[in-house]
Parts: sequence; structure tokens; C-alpha cells
Amino acid sequence: MTGRNQTTISEFLLLGLPIESEHRNLFYALFLAMYVTTVVGNLLIIILICLDPHLHTPMYLFLSNLSFSDLCFSSVTMPKLLQDMQSQDPFISYAGCLTQMYFFLFFGDLEDFLLVAMAYDRYVAICFPLHYTTVMSPRLCLSLLVLPWILTTFHAMLHTLLMARLHFCADNVIPHFFCDMSALLKLPCSDTQVNELVVFIMGGLILVIPFLLIITSYARIVSSILKVPSARGIRKAFSTCGCHLTVVSLFYGTVIGLYLCPSANNSTVKETVMAVMYTVVTPMLNPFIYSLRNRDMKGALGRVFCRKKAPFSL
Repeated sequence: MTGRNQTTISEFLLLGLPIESEHRNLFYALFLAMYVTTVVGNLLIIILICLDPHLHTPMYLFLSNLSFSDLCFSSVTMPKLLQDMQSQDPFISYAGCLTQMYFFLFFGDLEDFLLVAMAYDRYVAICFPLHYTTVMSPRLCLSLLVLPWILTTFHAMLHTLLMARLHFCADNVIPHFFCDMSALLKLPCSDTQVNELVVFIMGGLILVIPFLLIITSYARIVSSILKVPSARGIRKAFSTCGCHLTVVSLFYGTVIGLYLCPSANNSTVKETVMAVMYTVVTPMLNPFIYSLRNRDMKGALGRVFCRKKAPFSL
């Protein structure tokens, strides 16, 4: 009887962002502009690093992978959000929802590990400049890139398979703008204790440990630079770490607050706004924080454009 009374859900309704109808077009234009900026900024970084031999170094190898991760991470949710903002039928299929959740976890975790690799690269470059080329060998760089892809594949697959074993009966309304794992776990009519336990344990390993490693790396960078008491050293410390830590804190602060420290007082609106911060804002800011304000990137931009113009000037 229980099996007969349960109706298998084939699609979910995404409530989207809590925006009043008269402001919907304004927010649509805003989010569209942010998404286009994210795509153009990250694609520009990837193209410059590929075309300019001066940027074929470990640091820019990690930057190109971070840009690719940001581009994909934003593309997992933003096109669907933009479509739903202009649609009267904001549904997503069951398979599409699980697929979105998988790639959201995959590219979110990948960015997590890449930020650690970048922090370690900067730590070695600033604290041990004479040993940089020895420590950051091609073998180590390859390991720091391949290992995250492997770990994130298994982590995202684990949560997706655990979600697929749950039964969704009557409630198919997701109070979010994408298939967020925490929102989905509130809907099943079957037991979710295993899923919640795995989220807490794996979340601690995937989020907290990398966050502590990043903070430790930048703390040692600051300590190393400030050992030479000069205004130039202080400026270098803040230039190297200040903006980076701002983005890292924005990304990790919202993610850890949502998934590892959930509060009963957190409203749906608050959770949605926090999700927008790390799914929309952070991928857009990363190109400016990590690369486009960088002197080497500006030089590469000039060299690439000069190379393109050279044949026409002959």
C-alpha cells in the first residue's frame, strides 16, 4: 500500500529568486551582465595564458584552470536562472536536477582545491624564491591539477548517488534558483540521515581543511614579508594577500555557513542571497582579483593585441 500511495516525481519546480514582478526585468539585466562579465573575463584569461609563452608558468597554469572552473561553475546555474526569470514554467526534470547538482558540486569542489594550489604556489614563490623552480616541478604541478579532478569527481558522484536513492513523493517545490543539495534534502519522504551525515563529514574534509591550508599559507606569506620592515614589504603583503583573502573569505564563509553550520533561523531569502554570493559574485570577481589587475596579464594582453595588429601595419 505504501508503494502505491507514493507518486514518483519526474520534475521539480524552482521558485527562483525572491524578486517582485516589477523588479524582475531590472534584476534579469543585472544578472545577465554579471554572467557575461564572468564568461568574457575568464575566457580572456584562458586565451591569454594559452597564447603568451611568458605566462607558461605554474602560477598561470593554476590561474587558467581556476578561470575554467569559474566559467563552468557559473554556467551550471546562471543560464537556467536567466531562463526561469523570463519563463512562466520554471520546471526542471528529475534527471536534469541531479545532473545540475553533480556539476555544481564538481566545479565548486574543483575551485576549492585550485585555491589551495594557488595559495601554496604563492607561498613557495614568496617565502622560498631561490627554490621555487625546484619545488614547483612539472611533476608536482601536474599532481596538484590531476588530483583535484579525481577527488572532485568521486565526491560529486557520491552525493549524487546518495541523492538518487531517496524517494520524492508529493513535494516537488524547491525554494531556490537551482537544485541545491541542502534544499533537495528537505523534500524526500524517505530517511535522509545517511545523506546528512555524509554532507557533514565530507564537507568538513573538502571545505574546512582546504580553507585552513589557504589561511596558513597566506599567514606565512605575510609573516615572511613583514620580517623585512619596509613600506614596500607591507604594500607587497597587502597586495598579495588582501584581495585574495577577501574572495576566499566570501566563498568559504557563505559555503561553510550554508552547508556545515546550518541554522534554524536562516530564512529561505537569506540562504538564497548567500548562494548568489558564491555562485554569481565570486566567479565574476576572480578574474579581476587574481589576474586582470596583474602586471603580467596586462603585458600579455598588450603583446597579443600587438601581434594581431602587426600584419595589418605592414
